[in-house]
Amino acid sequence: MATITETASNQPGYTGILPKNAGSLADYLKSAGYDTYALGKWHLTPITETSPSGPFDRWPTMMGFDHWYGFQGAESGQFTPALWSDTKPIETPNRPNYHLTEDLADHAVQFVSEHATSTKPFFLYFATGAGHDPHQVPKAWIERNKGRFDQGWDKARVEILARQKKMGIMPVNTVLSPRAESIKAWDEVQPMAKPVFARMQEVHSGFIEHTDHEIGRILEALEKSGQLENTIVVVTSDNGASGEGTPIGTTNIFKMGNAIKETPEEILKSIDKLGGPESWGHYPAGWALAGNTPFRYWKQANHEGGVHDLFIISWPARIKDVGSIRSQFVHAIDVLPTLLEAAAVKVPEKVRDLVQMPIEGVSAAATLTDSKAPTKKVVQYFEMLGNRGLWKDGWKVSVFHGRWPWQSEPLDLRPFDQDVWELYNTRNDPSEGKNLAAQYPEKVAELRALWYREAKAHNVLPLDGRSLGERVNEANQMHSRGRAEFVYEGPKVRIPDALAPSVMNRSFFVVAEVEIPAGGAEGVLMADGGSFAGYSIYVKEGRLVYEHNYARVAFYKVTSTEAVPTGRVTLRIDFKNTGTNKGNVTLTVNGRKVGEGEIPQTIPYLYSLSETFDVGSDTITPVSDAYASPFTFTGRIRKLTVSLGDGGAVKSAPDYVAD
Repeated sequence: MATITETASNQPGYTGILPKNAGSLADYLKSAGYDTYALGKWHLTPITETSPSGPFDRWPTMMGFDHWYGFQGAESGQFTPALWSDTKPIETPNRPNYHLTEDLADHAVQFVSEHATSTKPFFLYFATGAGHDPHQVPKAWIERNKGRFDQGWDKARVEILARQKKMGIMPVNTVLSPRAESIKAWDEVQPMAKPVFARMQEVHSGFIEHTDHEIGRILEALEKSGQLENTIVVVTSDNGASGEGTPIGTTNIFKMGNAIKETPEEILKSIDKLGGPESWGHYPAGWALAGNTPFRYWKQANHEGGVHDLFIISWPARIKDVGSIRSQFVHAIDVLPTLLEAAAVKVPEKVRDLVQMPIEGVSAAATLTDSKAPTKKVVQYFEMLGNRGLWKDGWKVSVFHGRWPWQSEPLDLRPFDQDVWELYNTRNDPSEGKNLAAQYPEKVAELRALWYREAKAHNVLPLDGRSLGERVNEANQMHSRGRAEFVYEGPKVRIPDALAPSVMNRSFFVVAEVEIPAGGAEGVLMADGGSFAGYSIYVKEGRLVYEHNYARVAFYKVTSTEAVPTGRVTLRIDFKNTGTNKGNVTLTVNGRKVGEGEIPQTIPYLYSLSETFDVGSDTITPVSDAYASPFTFTGRIRKLTVSLGDGGAVKSAPDYVAD
């Protein structure tokens, strides 16, 4: 699973499909008699299998968990999540001031409380949507940080490193890595933008503090129930802080995902909406550098800023030097064997009648009780979106391939064999502050060759340097390749984009055979995306409407000049592709043209990572501001057919080869 499931391809290491002979930690613990419960984000199901019809083989409840309550995919709105209970879609709980993290914590507290009387051990997996975009949190948590970040990211990095040294987290000789060349010094930021940038970090900080508070509620429940003493608690994250918010931040991450430019002036107009349900925001990449202090870069990179994460572990019954710090090298794949050894659980030979593949990580359990226990790790490779790295015995080579994480448009990047390999001694330079490649070229050559051996062994090759947006778009079209027609008999909801008609940058037409009652009908016939990007076909106030939400930059609408008649009616919407990301729309009712108009801009890559394709309603959040979700069609949809025209020839993914 080389990247997120939404970017799957046919290359062996990039299918996004976990092999069934690779059991989960929950599988192994369940075989040892544990109760298992997953809460929150589940980003391990192939995107084509995340619909209400399954298949459910790679959902949590078929991968070792007794129950799951959470959301599928990369991200979720905190106020309007697309929730699932086991394998059933459910609506957002209808209660005042709802927030997803609080809801997940409520379920965790209930599980802990109910389990207090059980004689069985338990495994609780708690994966929040924080602090992934969208940065959304109750306003009170934002306001408590007001003014806290007015000094900017440069001074914040200096202050953070000083605290890290004082706490012993970083050695006293650690230097601050250079600010990324794509990020302005805070002193060079235009004055009008500084309050906006500071506010975005206030939002993110409030989001994290709110999450910390909710985790605290779970720990309190463990303590009150008498289970905390012999419970292993692990807190970690899946990558470094994210630079995907662009150098100036965004109110809508799907502008970045679709290479739509935004200005500080535009963001300033929405400053009071940041952190709320009307913003799908992300902070400027300068704050990601501060969050990754003292390291280089951010998420997507294989420098330390992208891969070096906090790892906090508590086990009162066994770990006695509370608050102490460990410096041994531990990788994410080492967590599973570490916890299995700590819990004295062996990997079963078979799970669901399949012999299990070897565990590739190594246990670091000895370090829990012995701060001087040596690391068992020998070598670890890294790769993400063409960026590469390898650690061996304290030495590390790192390669930045040249694409900044906010660049979603196609770029003419240099060939992989022309990338420049950097070298660092992380034992005395943990921040990668001094590149030693020129001083030790033989070490670079040794580790570079080792990286290629590791890459070949683990299906990393061939390399692919395209952006996430490009990959998602190509993956969606790959899944529908060969299909020219999609037929829906009646309403359908929560269909992932990978299974939806891939209409981006191509001609298509929709024929809806409906029944309109005597009093008329209204509602959504078909929609894809949500409030922050997408398109919708609906009837309102008697008129047929096609509307394209261009990442909230503009809403392009074509409305019929006549009312839709009653009885059995055939509605048709033709979209004629007229060039790159634009087209003309024609509306017909019972074969007669009733509307026509131009759509000057259409979404090129990505409608959403959490919204879905729906027929007969628009679930989660509405594509159009003209209605509220779900805006269910009040007539009857007998059949809806989407036919793909010939205006959008799909280019296959390029085969990038390694040097």
